[in-house]
Amino acid sequence: MRFVIVTGLSGAGKTQAVRSLEDLGYFCVDNLPPTLISKFADDCFRAEGNIDRVALVIDIRGGKFFDDLFQSLKEIKNNGYSYEILYLDASDEVLIKRYKESRRKHPLAPQGRILKGIELERNRLKEVRNRADNIIDTTKLSNRELREKINSIYQREGQIETQIIVTVLSFGFKYGIPVDSDLVFDVRFLPNPFYIPELKAFSGNDRQVRDYVLGFEETNVFIDKLDDMLKYLIPNYLKEGKRQLIISIGCTGGRHRSVAIANEIYHKLKDDGYNTNIEHRDIDEDINRGGKKL
Repeated sequence: MRFVIVTGLSGAGKTQAVRSLEDLGYFCVDNLPPTLISKFADDCFRAEGNIDRVALVIDIRGGKFFDDLFQSLKEIKNNGYSYEILYLDASDEVLIKRYKESRRKHPLAPQGRILKGIELERNRLKEVRNRADNIIDTTKLSNRELREKINSIYQREGQIETQIIVTVLSFGFKYGIPVDSDLVFDVRFLPNPFYIPELKAFSGNDRQVRDYVLGFEETNVFIDKLDDMLKYLIPNYLKEGKRQLIISIGCTGGRHRSVAIANEIYHKLKDDGYNTNIEHRDIDEDINRGGKKL
């Protein structure tokens, strides 16, 4: 099991770091009193594989309890468990700027100058910084760049960051574009099975309609190009911290073409390892409204 202690200066990016670890599948606990670390570690290591990656945020918010950190780490080591320390640092100037922007008080200088609190904290964290396995200076890093650094250190080899939830949503334009759409694609350029008497009663979930829609070269070219674009877009959305993506595919009524194509895109994304859902918003609307065109 990989057991990571996340610590460092207040304002240096611990919150963003632990969010990145959480997205990589780590079980994360924020501000656990150091006196409880040993017992918590024991429970985790005895979990028989149910928990294989853990990240604990430990910092001076724990007050006097922070002084127990090294004793707890010693107990972990004596119990035969391994751990590593991730330390987040930043320059005084940048930390002061971040505090001023957030309008928060420094935990070690609630009534005084921010700089004084930073100086006290640096001195108090000197030993833990010296013991750190990884030190990340966030002075010049954006949230995206910090995430990339975290991924480069703590992501499993070959792991795809799949914590973005992708929903492929079919819909009918005559019932309105879904308001939560991130990407909208119009497939009304394809022949409409609605006008084929033997296909009208079926939907894109049925083999007859699927075979008809996918029987056109234009359909397959469109699917290939859309799949290629999504393979480019999704990793970049992830880098920017996006955690939910709604891909809406529409035809006239949302029953035939959009359903068949949405299903194909869903399976391609699923095969690529993404956490993907499929929804057909308007698949029964024409039936519920008597098949009348609006």
